[in-house]
Amino acid sequence: MNAADPGFDDTSAAFGLGAIGGAVNPEVDALIVQAGLLRDRPVAAQALLERARAAAPSHPAPLIALYRFHFYGHRLAEARMTGEDALAIARTALGPDFGDVPPSDEAARHDPAVRFYLFTLKGLAYLNMRLGVLDEAHLMLGELRRLDPQDHVGGALLLHVLTRHEKGDDAGPGDVLPAYPVRGWSGVAP
Repeated sequence: MNAADPGFDDTSAAFGLGAIGGAVNPEVDALIVQAGLLRDRPVAAQALLERARAAAPSHPAPLIALYRFHFYGHRLAEARMTGEDALAIARTALGPDFGDVPPSDEAARHDPAVRFYLFTLKGLAYLNMRLGVLDEAHLMLGELRRLDPQDHVGGALLLHVLTRHEKGDDAGPGDVLPAYPVRGWSGVAP
C-alpha cells in the first residue's frame, strides 16, 4: 500500500513490516532465536515463545514462531488457536473496513499485511481440514476466494482437495473432478 491508497495507515504499514520480519524488538527476537535452539526441549522452547508473544502481543513475528512451533510439533489444535489470534491481530492492523471490498490485485500480490492476512486465512482453512472441521474450512476458503479472486496465495488448491475429499468413494463417473487447474479458482466449486 502507499499513502495514496485509501486503505493505507501507519498501523497497517508497521504490521506489514513486522509480517516480513522487520521492526521486532531485539529482546523479542532473541527469545525467538533462543527458542529455536531448544528443539530437544519443547516445554522450554514454548515458554520462551510465550514470553516473546507477551512482550510483543500485536507483532506478527512471535505469532509466526509460535504457530510454526505448534504446527511442526503436530499440535494442530494449538496451531489453529495461534492462527486465529494472528488473523484477529492482522484484521485489527488492517483496519475495521478491511474486507468490506476485496483488496486490490496489487495489495494481494505485494502488501505484506494483506498477504499475511490471506496466508493466515489459508493456513487456518488447511488446519480446519486436517482437524476435520470441514464447514469452517469451507467458510475460510469462501472468504479467501472473495478476498483473493486471482488466487495469489494458492487457496484454490485447498478447495480442490476439500471438494475431492468430500466426493470420496461416492463419486460416480459423472462426478469426477477435473485435474487441479494450473492456477486459480476456475474448475473448483464455490
